[in-house]
Amino acid sequence: MSDFRAKRIAALVAKVAAIESGGRADAGVLSFGDAALDGKLAGGGLPLGRWHEITGAGLEAETSAAPAAYAALMAAPLALRGEAVWVLRRDDLWAPGLAGLGFPVERLIQVCVRDETEALAVMEDALATVGISAVFGEVEAVDLTAGRRLQLACEKRGATGFVIKRRPFGGVGRKEAAGSIAATRWRVVSAPSEPPAGEFGLGNPRFSVALERSRGGRSGAWILEADQAYSWEAGDVAHPLRLVADLGDRELAPAQSPAVRRAA
Repeated sequence: MSDFRAKRIAALVAKVAAIESGGRADAGVLSFGDAALDGKLAGGGLPLGRWHEITGAGLEAETSAAPAAYAALMAAPLALRGEAVWVLRRDDLWAPGLAGLGFPVERLIQVCVRDETEALAVMEDALATVGISAVFGEVEAVDLTAGRRLQLACEKRGATGFVIKRRPFGGVGRKEAAGSIAATRWRVVSAPSEPPAGEFGLGNPRFSVALERSRGGRSGAWILEADQAYSWEAGDVAHPLRLVADLGDRELAPAQSPAVRRAA
C-alpha cells in the first residue's frame, strides 16, 4: 500500500470517528502495551470516552466473575485519572479480590440498584460526573436508545464505561435488539493458569479473551494473564494484562494427511 493511499485511509477513519463522536474532542486511548492487541483497536489502544461491552459464556452469564475481573484489570490504569463507580445488581462484589488483582479499591464507589432501568440511569449519572474516570455497570441488555444515552454521558467528561453483561438472578435472558454502538465487545472466560517454571501451585490468573467487535478495528482472540506485580500508583508497568498466546490462527493450521495420522 502506497504512503498516499495509507494517509487517505487514515484521514477517512479519523473523519468517520469525528462524525460518530459528534465532533467532540478525542479522549485518547489506553494502550495494552502489546502491538498484537493494540493493533486490533482503532487508534492503537482501548478507546477512552466511549463504552465497552464485556460478556461471558455458560454460567458466567449469571455470576460474571471472569468478565468482571477482566473489566477491572482493563480499567485499573484509569485510577490515575479519577474515581471508579461500580453499579451492582447483586451486592456480591468482593473488593479484596479486586485488590488482589491490582485494582485500586480505595478509589471504588459501589452502588447497588434495584433493576435494569435504575442501573442504566446510575451509569449515565456517574459517567457525566466530574472526577469519575471509569464506570462499571452490571446490565443484562442495552438497546440502541440506552446505548446512545451512555455514549453521550461518556462524552460529557471523557469518562469510560464498561457494561458487564450479566443475568444476576439466572432465568431466561432478555431479548436484546440487534446492533450496538459499543466501541468494543469482548467475550471473556477463565483459562487455566500456569505456575512459573520449576514451581508448584497456581500461577497468575489467565483469561481466554475474544475481541468480537471493534469499531474501526479488527477482531482477535488471545490468552491474557494478570500481572499481579502491577501497581497503578508506581506506574512501572504499562498495563496489568499481558499477552500469553495468540489464539487467532489456531484453526488455520494445515490438516494432516491420513498417512501422517496413521504413522503418528
